[in-house]
Amino acid sequence: MSRRTDQRRAAVFALYQAELTERELEDVFERNASLFTKALAHAAQDREDELDALVARHAKGWSIDRIAPLEKAIMRVALLEMLHPDAAPADTPIPAEGAIDEAVELAKTYSGADAPSFVNGVLAAIHREMGDNRPPR
Repeated sequence: MSRRTDQRRAAVFALYQAELTERELEDVFERNASLFTKALAHAAQDREDELDALVARHAKGWSIDRIAPLEKAIMRVALLEMLHPDAAPADTPIPAEGAIDEAVELAKTYSGADAPSFVNGVLAAIHREMGDNRPPR
């Protein structure tokens, strides 16, 4: 597994599986999971309360408990990279717009028909709110 996109997907699925099975994150990683995948997933899990609070504030009409576990995992990983670009070791952090695009693509591929627009709407609203308050890259 070499491409960052694949590694992000692996982090999303590890978070998703850990939530669904109530197992430890370390127990659900693929055998060949990269350092980047593991760091990204652990950092997203460590900041889950912060990330979920942002999602809940911007997901109009949706409590965090009503959002499907896969969509939550997708948004947590994207938000982590948007807000904390140094949380996982990367040569070049992904720009916020790139994190949103990758999240939407994951939702298109693995979630229901309404998920991509929901994920895009929530992440775009958070991105707009961040404005110039984004961490330096």
